[in-house]
Amino acid sequence: MSGWTIGVIGGSGLYAIDELTDAQWIEVETPWGAPSDQLLTGRIGHVRFVFLPRHGRGHRLPPSEVNARANIDALKRAGCTDVVAISAVGSLREELPPGRFVVVDQFVDRTVARPNSFFGPGMVAHVSMADPTCPRLSALCADAAEAAGAPVTRGGTYLAMEGPQFSSRAESLMYRQWGCDVIGMTAMPEAKLAREAELPYALVGMVTDYDCWRGNEESVEVAAVIAQLMANADLGRRLVVELARTLPVERPPSPFDTVLDFALITAPEARDPAMLGKLDAICARVLARQP
Repeated sequence: MSGWTIGVIGGSGLYAIDELTDAQWIEVETPWGAPSDQLLTGRIGHVRFVFLPRHGRGHRLPPSEVNARANIDALKRAGCTDVVAISAVGSLREELPPGRFVVVDQFVDRTVARPNSFFGPGMVAHVSMADPTCPRLSALCADAAEAAGAPVTRGGTYLAMEGPQFSSRAESLMYRQWGCDVIGMTAMPEAKLAREAELPYALVGMVTDYDCWRGNEESVEVAAVIAQLMANADLGRRLVVELARTLPVERPPSPFDTVLDFALITAPEARDPAMLGKLDAICARVLARQP
C-alpha cells in the first residue's frame, strides 16, 4: 500500500484549488500532444493533488478540442493513483434541479469526433467498461460533497454529447427515454482513457440547468448556466478539501489498478515499437512484467 495522489480534472467554473499548499504549476509533455494546460500540484493535508483545468485556464478549449489522451497521460506521468472529474452537467430529471451534485456511475457515449483509445494498430487492447466508474472513489466523493454542504444524488447515467451546441428538444426528450439522468460534453472519452491508464475514475456532475426537455421553460442559455456555475464552483472546491480530510493515509489497492493484466491482445513479437514508445506511461507497469 502507499499514499494517494488524486488527479482532479476541473470542468467549467472550476479552474483552481486555492487550498493547496506548496502549490506549483508544472509542464508535462506527452506523446499524445499537449494537455489542456499546465498541471497544478500541491497537498491538502496528507493527500497529494494534481489539478488540471479541462478547458485550460480562461476556458480556451471547446469540448471537442480537449485532448483527453494527453490529459490522462499527463496525470499518469505526474504519479496520480486516482482521478476525480468535476463537471458541469444539464439535468434530464425533474428531481435533479440546478445546484444538485450527481455522482455518476454509468455513461452513454454519443461523441463522434474524438480519439477514444490509447491503443491501436501495433498494440491492441480491450478493457471492460461495464462499470465505468470506481465505486470506492465515487462513494468517497459523494461523502465529501455532502460534508461540503451540497445536495447529492448517488448514481446516475451521463449522456456524453459531442457539442459544442446544446441539445435540440427532440434529442433531450429522446435521452430521457433512454434512461439518462444528466447530460454533458466532456466525460467521454475521458472515462474510457482513465480505465485504459489503470486510473480509478469518479465523476461528480454539478447540475446547472434542466437542458431543454421541459416544454414550459426557456431553452438553455449560457448566461444562466454561468450563473449556476459560479454557485456550484465554491462547493466543488470545498468537496476537494473534504475529500482530502476523509481519505485514509494509506491507499488500499483497487481492482482497477491492474485492468491491463488481461487486456493486451497483441502478441509480444507483433507489437509495434513506436506504439510501445507512446504507451510508456500508460503500460509501464504491465509491460515491465512481460518478457
